Amino acid sequence: MWLYLAVLVVLYYLLRWYRERQVVSHLRDKFVFITGCDSGFGNQLARQLDLRGLRVLAGCLTEQGAEQLRNQTSDRLQTVILDVTKTESIAAATEWVKERVGDRGLWGLVNNAGIFHSHGYAEWVKIETYRDTLRVNLIGVIEVTLSMLPLVRRAQGRIVNVSSILGRIAFFGAVYCCSKYGVEAFSDILRRELQHFGVKVSMVEPGYFRTAMTDVQKSSEIMKQIWKETPAHIKETYGEKFFDAYHDIMKQGLLGCSTNLNLVTDCMEHALTSAHPRTRYSAGWDAQFFFVPLSYLPTSLADYILTRSWPKPAQAV
Repeated sequence: MWLYLAVLVVLYYLLRWYRERQVVSHLRDKFVFITGCDSGFGNQLARQLDLRGLRVLAGCLTEQGAEQLRNQTSDRLQTVILDVTKTESIAAATEWVKERVGDRGLWGLVNNAGIFHSHGYAEWVKIETYRDTLRVNLIGVIEVTLSMLPLVRRAQGRIVNVSSILGRIAFFGAVYCCSKYGVEAFSDILRRELQHFGVKVSMVEPGYFRTAMTDVQKSSEIMKQIWKETPAHIKETYGEKFFDAYHDIMKQGLLGCSTNLNLVTDCMEHALTSAHPRTRYSAGWDAQFFFVPLSYLPTSLADYILTRSWPKPAQAV
C-alpha cells in the first residue's frame, strides 16, 4: 500500500513538473507592469524580465529609482512615476500603460509595492501607521488592480500579487499581517471571478529576505522610535527589559534574512511566463519548510512554537 502511495506521489510531482515547464509563446511581444521597482523584489524582477526579452513597464516611486533602473536595463524597459496611495497617480499610470500596450492589452500586472513600519506590539503602534500600511499594501493593490484590470482582461493575462508568509500565519507586525491577509483574500476572489475571462491570478508568499524593508539598522531605529513614542502607561505594562529582549529577538531575525532575492523573483517570473502558473508560490526555505507546515498545525501548538522564546511583560499575570 505504501509503495503504491509513493508511486502516486512521484507521478503527481512528475506531471506537475512537466506542466509547469511549458512556457507561454511570443514572450517578447508581451508587456508586464510592475509596481515598486525602486529597489528590492520589484527592481530585481524588472531587470530579470528585461533580460528575458519581455517589454517591462516599471512603476517607481522616485525619479532617482527610475533613472537607476533605466541605467541598468535595455531600451525596451520604460519607467513611470507611481504612488500607489494616490488615485490620480494610479489613473495617470494606467493611461500611460494603455498608450504603450494598445490593442494587445497588458499581459502581466505585478503588485509588488509595499511597506513594513509596524516594528512593535500591536498597542505600541500609532493608528496612523496602521492607516499608512493598509493604504500601500492593501488599498494600493486593490486600486491599481481595478484600474489596470480592463487592460489585463484584454490580453487574457496574469495578475501576480506579492503577499507574504505573514499573510498565511500571523505572529508579529499586526498591521502588516492584516494587509497581507487582505491581499490573500482579494487574490482568491479575483481568481474565482476572472476565471471565465482567461485571466490567471497568482500569489507569491516570501519568507524572510534582505530588502530595504528588512534593513537591520533602519528597522532597529524604527523599533526604538516606536517604543519612545509609546504612552507611559503602556510602557509600564511591558517594561524596559521586555522591550530590550523583544528588540534583540527581532534584530536576530532580521540578521537571518536570505540575500538571494532570485528565490522570490523566479516565482514571479514563472507566474508570468508558465503556461500553467501556480495559485500560490512559497518563496524561501523558511517559508516552505517551517512557516507553511506550521500554518497547518493546531492553533494551540503553533502558538506555543511561535511564542515559547518570547519574553514576559513586566505586568504579566
